[in-house]
Amino acid sequence: MKKKILGLFLVFAMVATMVSGCSQSPKETAKAKSEEAAVPAGKLGKKVEGTVTYNVDMSGYDKGKVVKLWLPVAKTIDYQTVEEAVYDAKASKVEMNEDELGNKMLYAEWDANAEPADRKVTCSFDAVRNEVLRPELKEEGEAGSDMDQYLKGNEMVVVSGEVKKLADEITKGEDTYLGKARAIYDWVIANMNRDNSVTGCGLGNVPVLLTTMAGKCTDINSVFVALCRASGVPAREMFGVRMNAEDITKNQHCWSEFYLPGTGWIMADPADVLKAVLTNEWDKESQETKDLQEYYFGGSDAERVELSRGRELNLSPKQEGKALNNFGYPYAKVDGEAVDFYAPDTFIYTISFKAK
Repeated sequence: MKKKILGLFLVFAMVATMVSGCSQSPKETAKAKSEEAAVPAGKLGKKVEGTVTYNVDMSGYDKGKVVKLWLPVAKTIDYQTVEEAVYDAKASKVEMNEDELGNKMLYAEWDANAEPADRKVTCSFDAVRNEVLRPELKEEGEAGSDMDQYLKGNEMVVVSGEVKKLADEITKGEDTYLGKARAIYDWVIANMNRDNSVTGCGLGNVPVLLTTMAGKCTDINSVFVALCRASGVPAREMFGVRMNAEDITKNQHCWSEFYLPGTGWIMADPADVLKAVLTNEWDKESQETKDLQEYYFGGSDAERVELSRGRELNLSPKQEGKALNNFGYPYAKVDGEAVDFYAPDTFIYTISFKAK
């Protein structure tokens, strides 16, 4: 524990000396192009690299059923470099696709004539993920119109009504993007708690969460994103898996970013702060908590790989029924009925990680 805390102090000391190399001029910021706005702002620290492997077994379903499987596959983006995935599947159809948001996925389909024993898939990719260290947070100009999509709400991430009212209360007196984002981040940590009884990463249903004030990573970061958007601060969520053990089947994680004109996308992960508070039995006012709170505002560890972004997704090919809340887990349908991806023991799938 002492080594961990000392490490956080060292990281924070490094952060204080970092100077951003991704700042934009006021003119560029005022009318930022999408590709410019997508540039990440954080400096890079240490890295984690290795191979992530899915093994999926859908042979337990009787012959005569149509089985469809979508696996989220990482790609090179922002703070990670990913080699092209390799896969093995004896299926009626197998293809690597991207949805309309650019999320990459392996799709496998077995028709009704397929032998149950053939419904198995292996998919691997090599990934290098960098630690993010907080850059100099410079605010210049206004967010461009290409950020409008990150201000909108949806069924779960509501930005109007009581959410907007609360956001206005939290950010009262703040008139900058940075001031609002920091006020919301600190409020979430002060007022929410990690709840390990929640299934998976949580649904991220913000109106419900503002009554329970507890949840897991998707829940906590959804509240941060919703309050930011309701305050006029562009924000988004990422969904991935932690590369921190050999068996990472149940190590999914969600984190978030907000957009700061003049700097770019800034990491924020109040959920990991609250997880550490619960796990280590820290007081929220303790020095350990405050150090981690600073670290995860603008920074993040390297033990994660991003698999997808966005909410209310239509996969490729499009799944039957309603849009998918998020795509951080393998997703499957048997004769049009969704399989519970929160239960990998009955799905059946495993995700492993082999460090290099």
